[in-house]
Amino acid sequence: MSNNKIRREFFKFSFLLPALIIFTIIVVVPFFKGILYSFTNWDGVSKSYSYVGLNNYLHLFSDEYILADTGHTLIFTLLQTISCNMLGLLLALGVKKSGRLTNFLRAVYFMPFVLSIVLASFIFTFIFHNVGYDLLHIMNPLSDKGTVLSGIALIALWRDSGYAMVIYLASLQAIPDSYYEAADVDGAKALKKFFHITLPLIVPAFTINLTMFIGWGLKTFDYVYVSTGGGPGRSSETLAQLVYMYTFPYNRASFGQAAALVMFVMIALITGIIARVFRKKEVEV
Repeated sequence: MSNNKIRREFFKFSFLLPALIIFTIIVVVPFFKGILYSFTNWDGVSKSYSYVGLNNYLHLFSDEYILADTGHTLIFTLLQTISCNMLGLLLALGVKKSGRLTNFLRAVYFMPFVLSIVLASFIFTFIFHNVGYDLLHIMNPLSDKGTVLSGIALIALWRDSGYAMVIYLASLQAIPDSYYEAADVDGAKALKKFFHITLPLIVPAFTINLTMFIGWGLKTFDYVYVSTGGGPGRSSETLAQLVYMYTFPYNRASFGQAAALVMFVMIALITGIIARVFRKKEVEV
């Protein structure tokens, strides 16, 4: 490689250096420090701490709340992933053809995703309580242990289904019209065309959306913290909230770091397996 080419490549790379340095300081260094602290008894404040080996990890799996919070997290993830993807796909099918009305509807459907999770949670907390319960005398789903996770998933459905719609819409528009024209010649009905043409050819969109939503669901914190705070009782507390509680209010940062690392490994494994399974389907298609 000539010196001029090396200089050009280094010049291009230099534009990445500021972002790379910031990312290293904010993400990489704290991540590896967190691994170190997970083997100590650090409280998050003191300058001194002692190494305790695997004690934090051993106590983690015997914690009375860890199994319950894992269950809450998995239920919410399942509800959010299925509902957002189903509605997102239906919306994408409805606005597939370009036009003034469909372009307007695309913007309307996507608009909630522009809002922050905190704002979306505040809006629905107000609707559930002040409008639904006080005005219409409808039970507030966030106030009952049996419906609280469904209520939080409903907030996620309203906000996030527009994102899923955009991914599915891009995949639907990439399917050549000639496939559907050939199916029409063969006399195929709409349902048959959907299952034999549309569905197999949008598998890449499923790979993206399912992996993304499962990852979001497993590390969800904002929806729960703002709308219920983990209540009623601790019936909606998630793993991410448990990590937060141990790290800050309980002053057990080392235990919180151990929980965060376990959660990180769980998310990486689950999303990795899901992505691998669906990528194999893409190859088959």
